[in-house]
Amino acid sequence: MNNLRIIVAATSDLATDQRLSRHCTALHECGYEIILRGRVLKGSLPVEHRPYQTRRVKHLFRRGPFFYAEYNTRLFFYLLFTRFDIVNSNDLDTLPACYLATWLKRKPLVYDSHEYFTGVPELSGRPVAKKIWETIEKLMLPKVEHFITVNRSIASAYSARYGNNIDVVRNLPVPAGIIPPAKPNKFGLPDTKKIIIMQGAGINIDRGAEEAVRCMHLTSDYILVIAGKGDAVPGLRKMVKEEGLDEKVFFVPPMHRENLLQLTSLCSCGLSLDKASNLNYLYSLPNKLFDYIMAGIPVVVSDLPEPRRIIEQYEVGVVAGCLSPKGLSEKINEVLAKPPVKWKANLEKAAKELNWECEKHKLLAVYQRIEPGS
Repeated sequence: MNNLRIIVAATSDLATDQRLSRHCTALHECGYEIILRGRVLKGSLPVEHRPYQTRRVKHLFRRGPFFYAEYNTRLFFYLLFTRFDIVNSNDLDTLPACYLATWLKRKPLVYDSHEYFTGVPELSGRPVAKKIWETIEKLMLPKVEHFITVNRSIASAYSARYGNNIDVVRNLPVPAGIIPPAKPNKFGLPDTKKIIIMQGAGINIDRGAEEAVRCMHLTSDYILVIAGKGDAVPGLRKMVKEEGLDEKVFFVPPMHRENLLQLTSLCSCGLSLDKASNLNYLYSLPNKLFDYIMAGIPVVVSDLPEPRRIIEQYEVGVVAGCLSPKGLSEKINEVLAKPPVKWKANLEKAAKELNWECEKHKLLAVYQRIEPGS
């Protein structure tokens, strides 16, 4: 046990960011004092009780350059006048304040990259913003000694670019245990059809949701549930209405993990359909893939390196080489044609290995290598 204080900085939603929750809980259980510092977001769920401190800060700006400037300025002064032993910076948008504060106070910095930040689609077509973030990367990342990320593809890309030694700590879920049974009507769904689910905290453009909706024209055997939020959701709602799919496509708002697992376990198949339209999606290993496995349902994934590796290793679903509505519908039917019992053994094996209890030791090893005051 130790009493080192770690301040964890993030701009994501503290209520639904399961990676942050798992990391902070594991470190707390290992004896570290944790302060998780985030921001107040419009429409955020309350942060349930945690065994460590959580702090949400209201900001004048919600997005864009003024937000990032305000966020990092306020975070820097908070770190400057707050005692800590280690700072954990989550993603590039928190790094400027964390890097400068730890450099001035001669304290260790752990950088946790949840994605290939400068490859995100939000920076596509915005050369000035992309150049600014790339400059921050070039100035700071080569000097980061303790660097972790979510999969091998992203680790390889960053290592090749900046020369860092990078630890991979995958974003795996906590073992679910027994999922309390529920009925579809709890979530406002009919109980007469098989249910296909696409879930996620980032249901955005180029993640296959549009094709998933349109493939509902080609079947009468199942319905589609889109669970979560994202930039694409308003357009998807409009598409559903205009194309007369109101009885085939349903939207469920963000919910806490326990309820989401209940919903997912009711489904017959899960979708993870990111497209290789940008480097971030090309390298992605979506969290939803592991949530589907944990809930015991087979999956259809797009043909990207990381999801394909999981499907090929564990045989828990199929890879869709074509994401047209027709191609996607064929792959869903291929999954549903196989009785659930045929997927069961593979899903159970995968769930036993692809969970946080097996993965968290990699995280703890990173912090155990850090000498106090190093």
